[in-house]
Amino acid sequence: MDHLDDVDVAKAFAAGDKAAFAEVYRRWGALVYTVCVRSLGDPAEAEDVAQQVFVSAWRGRATYRPEAGTPAGWLVGIARHRIADAHAARARRADPTDAEPVANAELPHDADVVDRVVVADALARLGQPQRRILQMAFFGDLTHTQIAERLGLPLGTVKSHIRRGLGRLRGRLEEVDDESP
Repeated sequence: MDHLDDVDVAKAFAAGDKAAFAEVYRRWGALVYTVCVRSLGDPAEAEDVAQQVFVSAWRGRATYRPEAGTPAGWLVGIARHRIADAHAARARRADPTDAEPVANAELPHDADVVDRVVVADALARLGQPQRRILQMAFFGDLTHTQIAERLGLPLGTVKSHIRRGLGRLRGRLEEVDDESP
C-alpha cells in the first residue's frame, strides 16, 4: 500500500479493504492522536478517543467520498466530534481526574487497532442479549454465574447465548476476513 497515493488508499478504504484501513491508520493515526491529545490533555484518554475515531471511520466508510475531501480532513472532522463527546462526558463526571501528560506515549500497533475495530464492528452487529452477555463476559470479566445473577437468567441460558454469540461473531469475522484481499 506504500506505493498508492492518498486517493487510491481512500477509495480502497471506502470499499472495505482491511489492508487499506491499516494504511489509513498508519498514515493518519499520529495526526488523529495528536489532535486528540492536544485537545484533551490526557494521553490515555486521547488514545481511547483516537481509537473511537477509527472505529467510527470504519463503520462509516461507505459514506466517505474521496472526491469530496482528503482522508486527513475527514478523520479530523470525526475526531472533533469524538473530542466534543469526550469533553461532555468529562463534564458530566462527578469526580474528574487531572491526569499528568505522559511523555513519549506510543500509538498501538496498526494490526492491533484494525483487529479491535473489526471485532468491535462485528460485536456491534450482534443482537441483544448476546452482545450484552458477551460484553459482560469478555470486557466486564464476569463469570457465567455472575452474568446469570445480574440479568436474572438461568445459567444454561447465559451459556447458550455465549456459545451462539461466539459462533455468530466467528462467522462475521470470517466473512470480513474473506472479503479482505
